[in-house]
Amino acid sequence: MTEPSVSLEALRQRIDTLDNDILRLISERAACAQEVAAIKAEHEPGGVFYRPEREAQVLRRVMELNRGPLDSEEMARLFREIMSACLALERPVKVAYLGPEGTFTQQASLKHFGESAISLPMAAIDEVFREVEAGAVNYGVVPVENSTEGVINHTLDSFMDSSLRICGEVVLRIHHHLLVGETTRRDKVSRIYSHPQSFAQCRKWLDAHFPHAERVPVSSNAEAARLVKTEWHSAAIAGDMAAKLYDLSKLAEKIEDRPDNSTRFLIIGNQDVPISGEDKTSLVVAMRNQPGALHDLLEPFHRHHIDMTRLETRPSRSGVWNYVFFIDFKGHREEPQVAAMLEEVKLRAAEVKVLGSYPVGVL
Repeated sequence: MTEPSVSLEALRQRIDTLDNDILRLISERAACAQEVAAIKAEHEPGGVFYRPEREAQVLRRVMELNRGPLDSEEMARLFREIMSACLALERPVKVAYLGPEGTFTQQASLKHFGESAISLPMAAIDEVFREVEAGAVNYGVVPVENSTEGVINHTLDSFMDSSLRICGEVVLRIHHHLLVGETTRRDKVSRIYSHPQSFAQCRKWLDAHFPHAERVPVSSNAEAARLVKTEWHSAAIAGDMAAKLYDLSKLAEKIEDRPDNSTRFLIIGNQDVPISGEDKTSLVVAMRNQPGALHDLLEPFHRHHIDMTRLETRPSRSGVWNYVFFIDFKGHREEPQVAAMLEEVKLRAAEVKVLGSYPVGVL
């Protein structure tokens, strides 16, 4: 009985020593961040403190070097929070996101910028764009597509009239839960609140388990959770953040119809992002309404071996052109092969707007 307790005590002492080392090294890193801030303030007044490409490179390196037992994504998340706290010593990052509090967009914002960023909820996507354009915040976070329901057209349309650039992306696995307050019983649920897209993503589950409950669409899942907090015999479809924020219980977990359900969010800002080594570029292209227009647009991508990852069509809002294409592809606009392809597309299109080149989402 004595030997295991001696071994356990030795392990605890080893952990204490390691914790001391970790504390010292994090403090050294934070001090380096302060020195970086001082140098930037002296030589680059008004310069950019947050560097998306640098952050992506650091996180990728952490994941490549990790040997366990923590998995690579968990290790990268730990480093994300360290980097977020260190950046806050230089200059806190202000981020606007599609609110209210408790939404998946807030979760995406925290995933990308960490807990030390200053996050501000906005009521609509165009408000997020306006806050960034006005300089009230450094960045914005908006949803752009869901793996089940497709693109969020309001976000795409906002880019048509905006000078903002895409600085990054976040892909968030979406898990929906059926949430209730402390006074509601499962057999008494007669009304379910949620965002229309969440209803669509959980349609089959709801048909099987609550076919007779009234489905009431609201502006966000967080709003659904807020309503349920004060009502009897009602439930909400929302995520973990909303459940925690409004202190709701999970009547059922992960009720989405597809287990791979995920949403992609874009980070919007005013800066061009340098090459990170694993990048993506987004374009909006207006084409004249003539035979072979789509072929003419796509042919340079094929010839230059550019991997297109998404192609969406939207009606033109100006009325000048009949339709526009939103295109995502692998590569950075500064890479020679990509630059050559873009020059060819510009010769064939009525108008080309590069929305941004940015690091592929790491986490």
